[in-house]
Amino acid sequence: MSLRAAAFRAVLRPPVLTRSLWVALVVGSLLNLINQGDRLAAGAAPEWGKLGLTFAVPFFVASFGAWSALAAKPQD
Repeated sequence: MSLRAAAFRAVLRPPVLTRSLWVALVVGSLLNLINQGDRLAAGAAPEWGKLGLTFAVPFFVASFGAWSALAAKPQD
């Protein structure tokens, strides 16, 4: 198995996946408040497409960071 494939499998393991989900939750919540806070404060419904992307982007960035770090790790 290639190093990249092994790194991808490692990203799907619970410790890395959990960390990526926490990053998405924290960063996504903050970004959503920044981007849609006035809309939510006015009692309007959020823009669901923006809401989904606001949480998805930090998840993928954290996952890619973990993948790239694991893929660059020298083989023992």
